[in-house]
Amino acid sequence: MRWFVLSSIVLSTASAEYITNVWQSQDFKTLVTFGDSYTDENRLGYFGSHNGSAPPVGVDLGVVCQISFFLSSLHGYKASTGGLVWPRYASIYTNSTLYNYAVSGAVCSNKITPRTFAAINAPFPDILGYELPAYLADSRHVSPNGTAFFTGTPDTTVYAIWIGTNDVGNNAFLTDSQVAGKVLNDYVDCVYDIVDGLYASGARYFVLLNLAPLSLLPQYATPAHGGLDSTPFFPDKQNFSGGNITEISCRVLETVVAVNGIYEYRTPFETRVEHAWPGANVANFNVNALISDVYAHPAEYLNGTAPLNTTGYVTGAGNISRSDRDSFMWYDELHPSEQLGRVVAREFVGVLGGESKWAKYW
Repeated sequence: MRWFVLSSIVLSTASAEYITNVWQSQDFKTLVTFGDSYTDENRLGYFGSHNGSAPPVGVDLGVVCQISFFLSSLHGYKASTGGLVWPRYASIYTNSTLYNYAVSGAVCSNKITPRTFAAINAPFPDILGYELPAYLADSRHVSPNGTAFFTGTPDTTVYAIWIGTNDVGNNAFLTDSQVAGKVLNDYVDCVYDIVDGLYASGARYFVLLNLAPLSLLPQYATPAHGGLDSTPFFPDKQNFSGGNITEISCRVLETVVAVNGIYEYRTPFETRVEHAWPGANVANFNVNALISDVYAHPAEYLNGTAPLNTTGYVTGAGNISRSDRDSFMWYDELHPSEQLGRVVAREFVGVLGGESKWAKYW
């Protein structure tokens, strides 16, 4: 029995080294991202300015973002961070082409936690119902002159999914607003359904980002850590838990810890027990641990000219300079700052290299 256990450990270690080496040997040229406002550049804005209509197939919304990186004063580009979001920085750091399908306000599936986007009087476009089909349509699109819109190949394209902030937050599971009978495991199932759909289309490299430490955000933190009685994103907060924001914060913490525990074990189960995606490579990026480390050791990550700040937020600090902004973890009550986005992007690049301390590979 002891020999069997030791042999299993050796085989497991060898397998992990092999998987890591597979990632190390890849030269990723294309990044495809799915998610919510933590990842969105301007896709929700398109819906809002076109009466709820989706961008046409084969239209690159990212071109404006790339131009605005150099000419921000002319284009006024600003995402949820007040600047560029993490996937744009990741594409810059890796010199890769970005196809970003994230939509601010999105959840994994509107069949589980639908949330209304008032500007179009309809639910926010979700990943399962909109983002994934939009990518699949774009991946097959060929212009009249014969040019393919999507230029990625299975060996050089990595697919990243970061979703859950809205799924487990207010107007969803936090406030018991999910579809009747739906539970947290349905949300997790949805994430892996997205992987199923991408795999069926030919995708072979995946990075799954787990839930951020939402209980550290000003919107959900305890009063002792800068938690707010209400925010523009949660105006009716006082109507829940008797207005006890500590209780709300603790519920958010418990939910995030539970869901991330499922992520930790679900990926190896799907890949090594169920063999759900033969030939695929999946990395679990523990972005929760990374952001928690920024919170605990801000001097190692934040580099602005103002005093380092992990509980306040840029939009609540008055008129501050761009260099001061890099001292903050949060841009507003709910979203990471641009500097935190750079940190996530930098470590994401490390995940792609196959040796990140923030990732496990399967």
